[in-house]
Amino acid sequence: MKRVFPRVAVLAFSLLLASAAGATAAEGEHEVFTDPAKAGPDFDIQGEYSGEFLAGDSGEAKFGLQVIALGDGKFRGVAFFGGLPGDGWDGFSRLAAEGKLQDDGSVVLEASEGKGIVKDGKISIRSNDGQELGVLEKVHRESPTLGAEAPEGAIVLFDGTGTDAFEGATMTDDGLLNVGCRTKQKFQDFQLHIEFRTPFKPTARGQERGNSGVYLQDRYECQVLDSFGLEGEDNECGGIYHVKRPRENLCYPPLSWQTYDIDFTAAKFDDDGNKLSDAVATIKHNGFVIHKNLELKTTTPGGATDQISAEPGALFLQDHGNPVAYRNVWIVEK
Repeated sequence: MKRVFPRVAVLAFSLLLASAAGATAAEGEHEVFTDPAKAGPDFDIQGEYSGEFLAGDSGEAKFGLQVIALGDGKFRGVAFFGGLPGDGWDGFSRLAAEGKLQDDGSVVLEASEGKGIVKDGKISIRSNDGQELGVLEKVHRESPTLGAEAPEGAIVLFDGTGTDAFEGATMTDDGLLNVGCRTKQKFQDFQLHIEFRTPFKPTARGQERGNSGVYLQDRYECQVLDSFGLEGEDNECGGIYHVKRPRENLCYPPLSWQTYDIDFTAAKFDDDGNKLSDAVATIKHNGFVIHKNLELKTTTPGGATDQISAEPGALFLQDHGNPVAYRNVWIVEK
């Protein structure tokens, strides 16, 4: 049955979200935070909110909203009818509005006929005549595979105790794996579990905002980026760079730990070097399938090779100038 949403509720978030490609970063250096305790008040407001609102004759309907900090007290709110991505969103009803921090500590997201007021971990959706249409509460989601233990027979690549499995690897003071390293061992068919955390860079935009990448066989990049609240393009988090966008943008807010669980089968060749089949990957982002049996017909830029061959390849964690951190990395060869 078609759902009908009140015009005032829709107009409360009536500005379409600008894509990362259309945004421009401020000149100069961007302030970068890797510790939530030092990230400031804008970080505390940013996040995911979920609840119900009055949907006209249909009664109450589930509603999700992502609030993205843009720096200097500026915010963007992105609304999802049906619930947050991965939690009921219908996949197409997506609207957004801009807002800014007020003197009383609230953020007002407003359009011509309605507004959302963010304060104290809640969002009040109101009409201009003051009617409250619903209240959303802040939620902190975790991937269902966060902290997954390596099964028997797995190759543990990084568990916080050392970097022996990698070339060029360094660790943070608190035992996390830095970007810019590749495994010494090379792989063909495997299942990979990896956890990552993007930094909080509120004034940065697009590819400057927490950029890294997980390269399978040093050939195929699954993008890592702070894409929280964005459209979900092939150059955003979960995208296969320049190849395929994710089914849905499941990116959590920056400084949240996130997961990729990847089932990868390498391209196959005959004895004469003729390719028989393309590489295939099924990828879960924070527990949700974003690519299923995706055929990888071409490599992506930035890896060790642009050639697809029968040779195995390393796992490469790209350094793109951002302090992205990794942990709990393990592989099961198939």
